[in-house]
Amino acid sequence: MTTIPTTAQASTAAPTPASRRRTFAIISHPDAGKTTLTEKLLLFGGAIQLAGEVKAKQGRRQTSSDWMAIERSRGISVVTSVMTFEYGDCVFNLLDTPGHEDFSEDTYRTLTAVDSAVMVIDAAKGIEARTRKLFEVCRLRDIPTVTFINKMDREARDPFDLLDEIEKTLAIDTTPMTWPIGSGRDFAGTYDIARSQVRRLDRDDEPTKVNGPEAGLFDELLPKGAGEWRDQVELAIGGCKPFDLTSYREGHLTPVFWGSALRNFGVRDLIDALIAFAPPPRAQVAEGRTVTADEKNMSGFVFKIQANMDPNHRDRIAFLRVCSGKLTRGMKARLVRTGKPMPLNAPQFFFAKDRQLAEEAYAGDIVGIPNHGTLRIGDTLTEGEDIVFKGVPSFAPEQLRRVKLKDAMKAKKLREALQQMGEEGVVQLFVPNDGSPAIVGVVGALQLDVLKERLASEYSLPVDFDPCQFQVCRWITSADEQKLDSFIADHGSSMARDLDGAPVYMASSAFSLRYEEERAPGIVFSDIKDYQRAAD
Repeated sequence: MTTIPTTAQASTAAPTPASRRRTFAIISHPDAGKTTLTEKLLLFGGAIQLAGEVKAKQGRRQTSSDWMAIERSRGISVVTSVMTFEYGDCVFNLLDTPGHEDFSEDTYRTLTAVDSAVMVIDAAKGIEARTRKLFEVCRLRDIPTVTFINKMDREARDPFDLLDEIEKTLAIDTTPMTWPIGSGRDFAGTYDIARSQVRRLDRDDEPTKVNGPEAGLFDELLPKGAGEWRDQVELAIGGCKPFDLTSYREGHLTPVFWGSALRNFGVRDLIDALIAFAPPPRAQVAEGRTVTADEKNMSGFVFKIQANMDPNHRDRIAFLRVCSGKLTRGMKARLVRTGKPMPLNAPQFFFAKDRQLAEEAYAGDIVGIPNHGTLRIGDTLTEGEDIVFKGVPSFAPEQLRRVKLKDAMKAKKLREALQQMGEEGVVQLFVPNDGSPAIVGVVGALQLDVLKERLASEYSLPVDFDPCQFQVCRWITSADEQKLDSFIADHGSSMARDLDGAPVYMASSAFSLRYEEERAPGIVFSDIKDYQRAAD
């Protein structure tokens, strides 16, 4: 029989501020219901009183986690939103990641900052391409994942087909913690396998305790299919793996819940499960050693930069994942990249666009650090120790464009704006060595739309984009500094520098890139660049 461990079973030690934290991301394919689920989790946490629809009508409250104009107009998430709230005895840090693949780099960076994930799957569509890619990132980082199969109140596939697809496609064991009672128009609720209780769709109250699947209540809820449903449940109990906390936390097993986020159903079971067995802040790998959450001294790393969240103040917020110790408002931290002290005078907790001062924060918390370009993605802050957290890389873009400014008199303003957008991670910025206009790199066309809209709305800079003669780019390095300098000098018109000043080779095609690689022994061409602590 499947059992759900209680919070006490998950951790027998007395609760500490860090052990109460649950920092997680929601991952899914676009339109699986991720943002709607986020809203409903916030409702249960008391963070909001009214949930907005993703495509709200004029005058209605917009979705809380989608605060940019382009997000509200298109009904999609294009930046990571951070929301902190309390529920039960836990403090939740919920990171709502972009679902669109054009923003995969932002999503990847976000997943470096979480301890667990909730994977949302459309009951009619099953595992989709984006879901598979995001799950693979979670697997690479050993992030334990809970599965929420959404939209059960609409036409849905057979539950066993969905479980089988999850196991075969993602190579992970599944344990159904609840079981759907019908689907589509006949969806009546869920049966909690471990507790033998029913949560009804037509009643927003406590679940009803029943005497197993044979209870007469199921004849009432499924007048035409109770017998077949009972056979399904018995097969699920006998044929699926029992829940194992260790296997889940190691990323080998995913507990599965069913529901409808739009109907606010199944969400309570999900959040209770996160309290019960999602891990508290996990150890983080740094250069030279591993940092554990219970260490006394504060440490953390920047995984995201967001500019102009408050357009009236032209602010710039660095999102810091606290990895150990206690961050206190007013303390001085060491910015390891520069070695200089940095006062933390106004750290902030976030609820999407809204914020409040954080007097103190603990391991697992996500805090915003206002700054004016001092902090960069990947930076480490400590109470003095010279360490750098690993795992916040940059990836070579898939599309390159030149920015065409409609008003040449605003060239300097454009350079400053692109610098900020590049540091924020909206796009990658490359400055050619030959003095030609800057080149922006993106994963997909939607990033260009976001850049264009933000430059217009936040900087009053209407722009267009011109094709670029380059199609691919790679960072270049060499153990022989003289050989690197010689290569850069010989390829001047194809060389650029990124924001950190690192040399980048631009090629007109993949074939041209391979040709240069073969002709340049000793030069390493890389499509991934690790964080550079020496950059300044």
